[in-house]
Amino acid sequence: MSSADRIPVYSLRSFSKQERESQQFQVEVFDAHRHFSVKYPHRHDFFEVLYLAKGTGFHVIDGNKYEIKPPCVFFMSPGQAHKIEFSHDIEGFIFIFTPEFYLIDYNNPNRLIEFPFFFTIRQDNPPLLLQNNADVLFIESLFKKGIAELERSEGFSIELLRSLLDLILHFCAASYATDESILSGKGHVIVKKFYQLVEENYAKNLSVAQYADLMALTPNHLTQTVTRLTGKTSSEIIKAKQILEIKRLLVHTGLSVSEIAVQLNFADQSYFAKFFKRETGLSPMQYRAKSLK
Repeated sequence: MSSADRIPVYSLRSFSKQERESQQFQVEVFDAHRHFSVKYPHRHDFFEVLYLAKGTGFHVIDGNKYEIKPPCVFFMSPGQAHKIEFSHDIEGFIFIFTPEFYLIDYNNPNRLIEFPFFFTIRQDNPPLLLQNNADVLFIESLFKKGIAELERSEGFSIELLRSLLDLILHFCAASYATDESILSGKGHVIVKKFYQLVEENYAKNLSVAQYADLMALTPNHLTQTVTRLTGKTSSEIIKAKQILEIKRLLVHTGLSVSEIAVQLNFADQSYFAKFFKRETGLSPMQYRAKSLK
């Protein structure tokens, strides 16, 4: 299978200068002259915070399209597919990082997914729109301090950079619009962890019982919690993710239907085609033909 037959997945190394390839983070200016060339759509295996101060365009994250309205902040979780279209005057900052970089000083392995903008309950990613100049100046100062620290000739303080990231995340979380009734429930971390696992394992075609086992829960407890907080069953969420990935592969790759079935671990190609048609009303080839018109 050639690289053209996959939606590319970029590691953090792809966005780091050669001398910093071993780092688990990167903070830098984001503009139209950024020195990394990537294909869209693509995925990341890291977390991303993108602050935009100027420019226009659109950011599509997992099929949801958001207009770029600076000053604003976008957040992305590992595994999400996205495409960004921006004007030549785009300006901002970006902080990308691995879970290991952020969590090293935390005993709670779920700390990152507790933020309202990562692996969101609603499975959407609206940007944070900054409303006043003081907030803009403050968040810009955090990014600028991170860039200045990283570029110090005598060496940087990784503790300071980790603290700046922590401050950026907490500052944004305090202003990020969420459904408080959802986040106040003790099951929200279970749901977000489930989303994270589905994102990481969708190609394995796991059952609800297998996901529950990974989370040390009973299938019934998992499904009850997910349904209570999202209005969807665990099975519906797994199927929706599979359909989304099938659609992406049909539109963005040259894989045949049988190759897509194998890639997503469907043992029976006939069942795969029936599954897709049952969920979408179109056969895989009908969907591809319609999308490519």
